[in-house]
Amino acid sequence: MMQKITLVFLATLVLLGCGNSEPPAAKSPELVIYSSRIEQLIKPIFDDFTKETGIVIRYVTDEAGPLLARLKAEGENSPADMLITVDAGNLWHAAEMGVLQPIQSEVLSQNIPPALRDEQGRWYGVSIRARTIVYATDRVSPDDLAGYEDLASPEWSGRLCLRTSKKVYNQSLVASMIVALGAKKAEQVVNGWVSNLAVAPFANDNKVVEAIDAGQCDVGLVNTYYLARMLLDKPDLPIGLFWANQNGEGAAGRGVHVNISGAGITKASKHKENAQRLLEWLSGPAAQYDFANLNQEYPVNDKTAPAELIEQWGSFRGDSMPLSEVGRLQGDAIRLMDRAGYR
Repeated sequence: MMQKITLVFLATLVLLGCGNSEPPAAKSPELVIYSSRIEQLIKPIFDDFTKETGIVIRYVTDEAGPLLARLKAEGENSPADMLITVDAGNLWHAAEMGVLQPIQSEVLSQNIPPALRDEQGRWYGVSIRARTIVYATDRVSPDDLAGYEDLASPEWSGRLCLRTSKKVYNQSLVASMIVALGAKKAEQVVNGWVSNLAVAPFANDNKVVEAIDAGQCDVGLVNTYYLARMLLDKPDLPIGLFWANQNGEGAAGRGVHVNISGAGITKASKHKENAQRLLEWLSGPAAQYDFANLNQEYPVNDKTAPAELIEQWGSFRGDSMPLSEVGRLQGDAIRLMDRAGYR
């Protein structure tokens, strides 16, 4: 009798438990992103994507080098679905390391010009950064400026400031000069830059602008968004921007060196469809607006207008050389700069 009562009691508990239980909530889809872009820039963009799609994004931020090493070490077990980083050189290295997979997308083909994406679809630009000449408006006339090569002339002796050659931005610029001028001429230009330095190279572009403002030098080379962000804080900064290599025949008029921040889907991605959805979204209007206004970069999608401040600088002709060439020649550029004593 006791055993029968116990069984009835247990059965009642089971029924009560079943009656009060609810099916577990479906887990939101997630993507894991490895990004060398700063959190203040990417988090608002990721948040907008999540609001629109319901796909949650978890991200890891670090320098490009450590992220690439991590992806390579993790191999097919990597949790990362996408790599976001700056400069075509870094993206080219990631592709050559075999950590990115090719993606073909009509949306990406329409939104991103061919020169700003990998021929095999392993990476795509999502924003443009132009690296050009800046100058002291009280000591230099725009009429005195022309192109990157001209900063090697004796006229600029003791008047030039540069960022260190250790940064990929300058490595890519010199790689583009190897393509445009040939290795011999490009090395002559870099030798001239070194001879014209007013002070030792700086750690970052902000320091170059600050040195010009302080009178340590008169001209320099920076990515435009650095100057734009400084002008937002200090509108009266007496620093002007000059679009390099706009006039002349051949290499002299090839246009401003442009580079990108970009992204690729990892070979290890377990969520390729949603990762592609994010990549396409990054090339669309909402994300392009954010890239333009949060970091003062140029949209890669020409249907999106630049931010108000940089739009005031007017249009420019960019070098149309495929950025995959910049990546391929990165090692040659580094060796050239070493030979020239550019540190």
